[in-house]
Amino acid sequence: MADWNDPAWQLRNRIQALEQLETRLRLTPEERAGTILAGKKLALGITPHFFNLIDRDDPDCPIRRQVLPRIEESVTNPDELVDPCGEDSHMPVPGLVHRYPDRVLLLVTDRCASYCRYCTRSRVVSGAGEQELSVDLEGAYGYLEKHPEVRDVLLSGGDPLLLSDSKLDSILSRLRKIPSIEFVRIGSRIPIFLPQRITPALVGMLKKHHPLFLSIHANHPKELTAEVRTGLERLADAGIPLGNQSVLLRGVNDRAEILKELFHKLLLCRVRPYYLYQCDLITGSAHLRTTIREGQELMEQLRGHTTGYAVPTYVVDGPGGGGKIPIGPGYIVGMADDRVILKNYRGDVYEYPEIGQPNPADIRR
Repeated sequence: MADWNDPAWQLRNRIQALEQLETRLRLTPEERAGTILAGKKLALGITPHFFNLIDRDDPDCPIRRQVLPRIEESVTNPDELVDPCGEDSHMPVPGLVHRYPDRVLLLVTDRCASYCRYCTRSRVVSGAGEQELSVDLEGAYGYLEKHPEVRDVLLSGGDPLLLSDSKLDSILSRLRKIPSIEFVRIGSRIPIFLPQRITPALVGMLKKHHPLFLSIHANHPKELTAEVRTGLERLADAGIPLGNQSVLLRGVNDRAEILKELFHKLLLCRVRPYYLYQCDLITGSAHLRTTIREGQELMEQLRGHTTGYAVPTYVVDGPGGGGKIPIGPGYIVGMADDRVILKNYRGDVYEYPEIGQPNPADIRR
């Protein structure tokens, strides 16, 4: 199909309604009921590229679980939060989140190419949530000029790569004029949902703004298609460091063999597995969440069993704005003043002596 590689065609032909789904899939009762309610929380939206990866005959298809609404989204646990990362309470300027000492998050749009059903910003993304995203770019630039301690800006949303080349170029150019901003990052799932958007023109524009880093979001090895790999190669060839941020999701990637395959394929695409996130406590996401204990067990099955480059950091975002908290397997068995008892990936135990700097008196003797 001649139009398939046109990103505008992909966006115009997204699956956005129940009728479109029902002509292409045999929906389960849970999916049908969830789709009817989708417009009240987070809109339905799936690019043809990503939809084409769905196994039509498997209701448990890991691609399907990520983007098809389910009735379970209407069930809220008392511990779940509308704003699980506490972004609204750390927003000195509309659209600018300042939680960490030297870095900020700048939300530049509320739209994505496709909508993940576990979206941590479902309250403001897609136009169907409880809030509207208000963005004051000029106010954000002014704030950054007054806060030289900020050296790192992450562009997110929504998805920044949905903006036109010229609009994105304008934002990046303006940030580059602020002397204290050392580098900029972009968080995007466009390379996975809409790889046709990664054009030579886009990559050429991004290349002007080094040092520029790009964090992509892939959760399952099936997502790394030939088209996705081509787009990632373009970005890597332009000298843009690529990292991946996965979310640990029940029924999607909660098996060690799936994670290992994903991380190995990412490395072949020149993408470093960076973070594996515990699914945030976003309302209506319990059916997709694993326990932290399960996450630790998965990490134990990765660390030491494959190259370190293929092992991301497993993190939990502290509910309410605590920031990223690394959660690793328990390799420290015990600690004393003079030694640490360690366990390796096989379960073997070792003692590591805590030998400090020699006492000068001992050296003279």
